[in-house]
Amino acid sequence: MRISVVGGGYVGLVSAVCFAELGHEVNLIEIDQMKVNAINQGRPTIYEKGLDEMLSAHADRNLVASSSYESIPDAKVTLICVGTPPGSDGAADLSMIGSAAKSIGMALRDCVGYHIVAVKSTVPPGTTEKLVKPAVLKYSGKADSSTDIGFVMNPEFLREGLAVSDFMNPDRIVVGSSDQKAGDIFQEVYSGLEAPLVRTSLTAAEMIKYTSNAFLATKISFSNEIGNVCKRLGIDVYEVMKGVGLDHRINPHFLNAGAGFGGSCFPKDVSALMHLARDVGEEPVLLNAVVEINDRQPMRMIELLEKRVGDLLGKRIAIIGLAFKNDTDDARESRAIPVIMELRRRGADVAAYDPQACSSMRKIIPDIQYCANPSEALKMADACLVMTEWPQFSLLDKEFDMMRSKVIIEGRRILSCNDAEGICW
Repeated sequence: MRISVVGGGYVGLVSAVCFAELGHEVNLIEIDQMKVNAINQGRPTIYEKGLDEMLSAHADRNLVASSSYESIPDAKVTLICVGTPPGSDGAADLSMIGSAAKSIGMALRDCVGYHIVAVKSTVPPGTTEKLVKPAVLKYSGKADSSTDIGFVMNPEFLREGLAVSDFMNPDRIVVGSSDQKAGDIFQEVYSGLEAPLVRTSLTAAEMIKYTSNAFLATKISFSNEIGNVCKRLGIDVYEVMKGVGLDHRINPHFLNAGAGFGGSCFPKDVSALMHLARDVGEEPVLLNAVVEINDRQPMRMIELLEKRVGDLLGKRIAIIGLAFKNDTDDARESRAIPVIMELRRRGADVAAYDPQACSSMRKIIPDIQYCANPSEALKMADACLVMTEWPQFSLLDKEFDMMRSKVIIEGRRILSCNDAEGICW
């Protein structure tokens, strides 16, 4: 099947490459010409495990990137994969969704035959029906009929660092559609993958995505709250959660206590769902608590640090790990950000290292020392805070002997040395 993917960001690029892997002819539409050139040369613009090899196999073959929408009329399906960042009030900013829908509609003006427009971006319930559909129909001049354009909502459930694996081995495939025909045709894009298929309305599919992310964020904040209690009682919260997670009703995923959640999805999606709830007259009491716990959690590392080393003015603090999680270069909403900002506010000198995310974090916080390896960051440090669970950090040992004082606090449980203290264990 010929597919057009609008948006060459995280979701768009991974989806385009994986659809090409499934044998489809894919045109990726991206307005950033530098990204277009890199993708056509087989160079991914993000770090993601397995993406490099897969893109190299399909770039300039059955996957071609362009800044033009001219490929859309020849495609059977067009996927919208543009960003929906949070606005100043916490609601999802849908301006890029509206712009993409308009451009797609204009491209479909002279299209002959049935075409499906599918939204893969995370959007509030009602967006596909009330924003995307009217805009596409208006600018295409088409009627809303079974012979013109069908509409689908197909949420993504990709974990950064494991996105390629998640796409090719999904837990489920959700297809919300405006009508039976649109859903029947669209589900063929996943032919070759084995997973439960969930067919829903457009709005239900949109809500499934928000609900999934909000629930996972809730599990994380719950685990952190229990971890904080365990810390005061001298109990290893990881032993507790191992026993809890074996209950099949709970499962062990997202029960690792630590510094909280970050990234491009959970913070903005929880915020958008809270805003949506208030818009319809419901106060999201539980989600308020989820966010409050997550906001407080990184500051507990600062409290522990001050108890161990005293006044932070002039102290050299090593930050090991900047990405919001391992196996990605994404520093968006990383829990390292509020920690570094507070350290700087208190007059500390920060030396930071991450295997992939130094350049990403430098765009957010430019004026700290970025190091080429852990040893450089740890040399003569008064303390070390570990913020990301990169597997290679578990091998760190003698590097800590380079510190001025061996104060090591973990926000993620990854170290194998005996000198570290956990944020909530």
